[in-house]
Amino acid sequence: MASSPCGNSNFDSGLEIKTRSVEQTLIPLVSQITTLINHKDKPKKSEKTLRAIQRVGQAVNVAVGRFVTVGEAIAAENEELKEEMGLACLEARRAGDAIAQLTDALSPEQPESEGRTTVFSDKTGMVKAARMLLSSVTKVLVLADRIVIKQIITSRNKVLATLEQLERVSSFQEFVQIFSQFGNEMVEFAHLTGDRQNDLKDEKKKARMAAARAVLEKCTMMLLTASKTCLRHPDCESARHNKDAVFRRMRVALEQVIEIVTDARPSGEAQVLPVSIYTGIKDFKAKVEGLRESLHSLPPESLVAQLEGVVEQTEDFTDSADTSHEHRESILQRCHLTRQELEQLITAWMQAQSFKAKEASEEMEVCILKTCQSVNDLRRELHRTAVGRAADLLKCHADHTVLKALKASGEEGNLEAGAEYSHTLMEQKEQLVETCRLLRHVSGTEPLEITCIHAEETFQVIGPQIISAAQTLALHPSSKIAKENLDVFCEAWESQLSDMAILLREINDVFEGRRGDKRTYLSLPRPGKHSANLKTVKAVKLDAEEQTTIAKVGLELRLLTSDVDSESEKWEDQEHEIVRLSQSMSSMAYSMYLFTRGEGLLKTTLDLFHQAEVFSEEGFQLCSCLQALSSQLGDDEKAVITSETEKLLALCQQLQLTGRTVAQGKSATFQKVDACIQNARSIMTVVVYLLPVCNKLIRKCKSERSSRGSPQSWGENQLPTPVKEDPLDSKNTNGFGVKSLEHHMAGLTFLESK
Repeated sequence: MASSPCGNSNFDSGLEIKTRSVEQTLIPLVSQITTLINHKDKPKKSEKTLRAIQRVGQAVNVAVGRFVTVGEAIAAENEELKEEMGLACLEARRAGDAIAQLTDALSPEQPESEGRTTVFSDKTGMVKAARMLLSSVTKVLVLADRIVIKQIITSRNKVLATLEQLERVSSFQEFVQIFSQFGNEMVEFAHLTGDRQNDLKDEKKKARMAAARAVLEKCTMMLLTASKTCLRHPDCESARHNKDAVFRRMRVALEQVIEIVTDARPSGEAQVLPVSIYTGIKDFKAKVEGLRESLHSLPPESLVAQLEGVVEQTEDFTDSADTSHEHRESILQRCHLTRQELEQLITAWMQAQSFKAKEASEEMEVCILKTCQSVNDLRRELHRTAVGRAADLLKCHADHTVLKALKASGEEGNLEAGAEYSHTLMEQKEQLVETCRLLRHVSGTEPLEITCIHAEETFQVIGPQIISAAQTLALHPSSKIAKENLDVFCEAWESQLSDMAILLREINDVFEGRRGDKRTYLSLPRPGKHSANLKTVKAVKLDAEEQTTIAKVGLELRLLTSDVDSESEKWEDQEHEIVRLSQSMSSMAYSMYLFTRGEGLLKTTLDLFHQAEVFSEEGFQLCSCLQALSSQLGDDEKAVITSETEKLLALCQQLQLTGRTVAQGKSATFQKVDACIQNARSIMTVVVYLLPVCNKLIRKCKSERSSRGSPQSWGENQLPTPVKEDPLDSKNTNGFGVKSLEHHMAGLTFLESK
């Protein structure tokens, strides 16, 4: 592992964990084994303690046995992994058996004094067995994860092969037949990549995956209409250009997905994020503040060079013709002031050097504070400039005047007017592209930087595509297919403007410290009026009346997300799994709230239902963490957590069932939407109650352990009892991924005290 899944554990499998599902499956196992190893040795062990130890050992062994059965089923279905998986499963079985034997300390026929080896007499043996178990289980999980990657690659290859067939078709009948197959393959690919996106630990990869999937979503619609237009007008050059651009973009997006899931280097030019001004300022401040601790290690020239690098990048703002005179002068002035403050800091630093001071002088401390304040003021001014320009542009383009004019000129067959409006659209495109670059500089997080780059690329590509579609319509003004094609590309432009408005709010939220770096969940492809291949439940948007009806519960959900964020901030350990899952659920609930307002990334009811399913899965993981916590508590405290956990579990099961229930018709669909939002509100209410309670109990446990002088003390009432194991469902072994394995590791997670 790149890092151990459990804070105090020394176990290291040597394998890098890239997904949350693998990591979260290992955490309870590490916790259980650590508890076994780090117990207090006492001269006398009560029968209750011995029984508790025995129960833990047996529970671990049974759970490992079930887990290995699944691993062996995977090995049988995947010849290329059969040998590796088989060895890992064999090691896990042996380690599980060894742990069961070492914890069987209650046999009266063979007392420990007669030479029996137990956890009390052979702690080295327990450590060795534990290391082997963790290493082998991790290897099984990572091998299973490779199968998930293989499924994505296989799905991509099918999509790519069908894409090539679509590009070569020459008749409508052949096109309809192949596009139907293509649609089904895209749905499968969307589900696989959506699950992978939500499971990735690396937020930058998650953002890149979201961007690639967004391209595929929009291009699926464009591919349909662009291909139909080309088939109807085979000799039209603008129609062919329009179609070719869509196919090229889809291939690039498919390749990007595979690069992300396989950790391959991008083909062609290295896609390394250029350093933004925000990152440059952040690094500069860190070095300035680091002068306090390292008076004699950092040459002043490096600080000057770093600041000049930041100042050089501000030219993207000051050189732009669209930056106002006021903002330009303010940026230049703040750059000058920061240079002056740095010069004074370097002078104070050199004086400290000459006196061989061991710590920063008062004068130097003041200079450090002034330099940091000055560069903060520069960042604030840049943020104000970029966000102000973006807001003005979005307001200016809200009525989509140019798009309407292009459509009208095309329907009239007026090539001259079309050329004039095309020129105006290209000017707007350049303004939007430049604004996206400025927003990237002030975005505040790398995932948002990636989203800014995606927005920039999208405007860059869709602008010329709209123009080629408009030219085709102007040449064939009576063509319904050419008109439909132009409508689709204009809708994509409008959709990207909406996404840019959301991006703008997120950048503001990060700058003002309101919501931090939240994960976003997308659902695609979204079947709409052009997706004739999808014969499933129709995806619709809420109308104004439905939004009004659901507004109250939506607002309540929004307030609950704020409460969760507020309670999360009070935790000392911001990386604690309970906090992470609660914040993740808060982010998803916020997306559901935006849906009730007709905003955000969840555009249709199908998007909402998919989001509800992912939301419930996160809730199940939170239940797992709460169960693990309750096993460490006394009876009274445990009762509180157990009661709320059971309530949360029931609500998550209800939401999952609601999300999967088929609803036909407008009324039934709205009732399902309402039920999902109501249920999400109930879940968030429980989470808001649990967060401060868990925080208090965890602090109390830490305090008690500290006072006893042992980080992992052994209490007789802290030992879990195994729950009854369900028989292995052999039907579930087909196409197993990490989630199925995680389910069969439940015996290591859900261990309850009697």
